[in-house]
Amino acid sequence: MSSSSSSTASTSLPTAPPGGDPLRVVVAPDSFKGSLSAAEVASAVADGVRAVAPGAHVSELPMADGGEGTLDALLAVWGVPAREVVTVDAIGRPRTARYGVSRDGRLGVVELAEASGLPHVSDVAQQPLRAHTRGTGEAAAAVLDAGVAEVLVCLGGSASTDGGAGILTGLGARLLDERGAPVPDGGEGLARVASLDLSGLHPRAREVSWRLAVDVTNPLHGERGAAHVFGPQKGAAPADVAFLDAALRRWADLLEREAGSPVADVPGAGAAGGVPAGLVAVLGAQLEPGARLVADAIGLRDEIHRADLVVTGEGSFDSQSVEGKVADAVGALAAEAPHRPPVVVLAGRVVLPAERARAAGIAAAFSIAPGPVELEDLMGRTRSRLVDLASTVTSLVLASRR
Repeated sequence: MSSSSSSTASTSLPTAPPGGDPLRVVVAPDSFKGSLSAAEVASAVADGVRAVAPGAHVSELPMADGGEGTLDALLAVWGVPAREVVTVDAIGRPRTARYGVSRDGRLGVVELAEASGLPHVSDVAQQPLRAHTRGTGEAAAAVLDAGVAEVLVCLGGSASTDGGAGILTGLGARLLDERGAPVPDGGEGLARVASLDLSGLHPRAREVSWRLAVDVTNPLHGERGAAHVFGPQKGAAPADVAFLDAALRRWADLLEREAGSPVADVPGAGAAGGVPAGLVAVLGAQLEPGARLVADAIGLRDEIHRADLVVTGEGSFDSQSVEGKVADAVGALAAEAPHRPPVVVLAGRVVLPAERARAAGIAAAFSIAPGPVELEDLMGRTRSRLVDLASTVTSLVLASRR
């Protein structure tokens, strides 16, 4: 596989506010998956900026889109270590999962993939009917015990289709069958659930605000629902998909009956195997685009509003990049700033047409590939290429200031 050099750029690079103040640069990239984390990308770009503007004020703010990698990005910005809790994976085996608490103690972060992610159960045959999110619920309980006022749940990488029932179970709820006995974990349990006992729910579960980072708009069930669209990725055969879809319908009916919340058609309720359904109905959780949630959590808006230049980046800058991903969120925040600082994208490859990039608030986008090159070779030189490109972009902005 090869990658070629490509770029998109506006006809003129907007100039930063004039004056003798040091250049203020915000570096807010996503990760280059398989190559560098968001924090490592930010560090490389910052080095490139300082190479030609040693007096520049550079803010490194690693970003993520709310899925896997979001916890690490937030921890890097906050400068705090991850915390750990002993819990279970998606099929009930012991696992230690990480979670985060902001420096001021107000915001807790749970990444679903930490406990209930598909990679952690890839060593055995997939179990689409039994896989669950109970471990994520136990991690969320640890976050509540830490005294936070708000919980951010990062969805992505889920191994299950349980409608969020596992998370509620991990928080102390009980799903009961018609005889009043607990149902099994996973989607197979949803097919038998007849009532929901919340008497043992964590005492703080309904005291805090819950925000769910999502990047899809799929409903809970139906042809575009969690089972049909995402179930096959988790090992569900056609018969399993039909079973899980019916189970999610039953779960939606129960939630509406017992919690008074119709969730089946909520856009995004089908994310991560339907996790939002249970959390919206029982905990009043709010669904929001992941990248914007992360931006809020790290104070990106204020930093961008003070910036002369904003640099973001990701592995591939394509049509998805301007549909709720990191570059889209960064471009939107820059467009809201009074002086509209230019936003430049550095990417492994650039395939988005220039006009679409400009419409998303992106002044220019550059590939780190120097020309036709094998992907493996390019990945090995990602950091050095980022440093070089960041230096070039900074030199252009400095020239425009003069």
